[in-house]
Amino acid sequence: MTAETTEIAPVLLKERIGDVLLLTLNRPEKHNALNASIHHWLGDAVARAPEEGVKVIVLTGAGEKSFCSGGDMAEMTGLDAMGPLPPKEERKNGTTEIARSPLPVIAAINGYCYGGGLRLALVCDIRLASSNATFRSPGAEYGLVVGASMLPRLVGASTAKEWLFTARVFDAEEARAAGLVSSPLREPGSVVEAALEMAQTIAGHSAAAVQNAKRVVDLASLEMDAVRQETEINNQLRGSDEQTTRFRDATRRVTGR
Repeated sequence: MTAETTEIAPVLLKERIGDVLLLTLNRPEKHNALNASIHHWLGDAVARAPEEGVKVIVLTGAGEKSFCSGGDMAEMTGLDAMGPLPPKEERKNGTTEIARSPLPVIAAINGYCYGGGLRLALVCDIRLASSNATFRSPGAEYGLVVGASMLPRLVGASTAKEWLFTARVFDAEEARAAGLVSSPLREPGSVVEAALEMAQTIAGHSAAAVQNAKRVVDLASLEMDAVRQETEINNQLRGSDEQTTRFRDATRRVTGR
């Protein structure tokens, strides 16, 4: 089976392997942090995938140190400028497009999976992780709510609340035991291969059956009112004096600026 790799933007690699699309967040020097550019090009690739005949998407991060470390704090606070982008009304959001895609999406998690990166993994249908993966939802520290609408269906309310309230780092074994990622954990460097193997198996089945199974499972387990509430709450919290101060303090700790 042949593979064709395309750099559709410097921040995202797109590789077609038969009926499977491998998307790689390509900012290893920033631990694959999500900036406006990566969000747009990821969202664009995911949105186009059904019409391009893709049956399964695999999402990962470049290198073995990070799947995605979260939002690009330097860009979000204006320390770094945004790169070239389409007009605002034409921009896409990677997390939103994955959440609404009819295609099954597998996250191949290597290294850091923090904040917006964790939320990105949560909207995927299946999460595979390497043994060196670590996770964190730092929203409470920054004055935001990140993942509260999605974590409970995977790990239960008590564990979700602990992780969200404490904003602590937890490792791949704890994530596996709680049900956040699938067993078994993979050796560092092999999680993408495992995800592609799973994706090829899924792609060999009835696309209609797989996509409808995804739809029914989501209807049975995902509370859309909670998803909407999380978005609305963050819109209210973001930009408040406390949230702005907390986020700027966190940005200084992370970037040194």
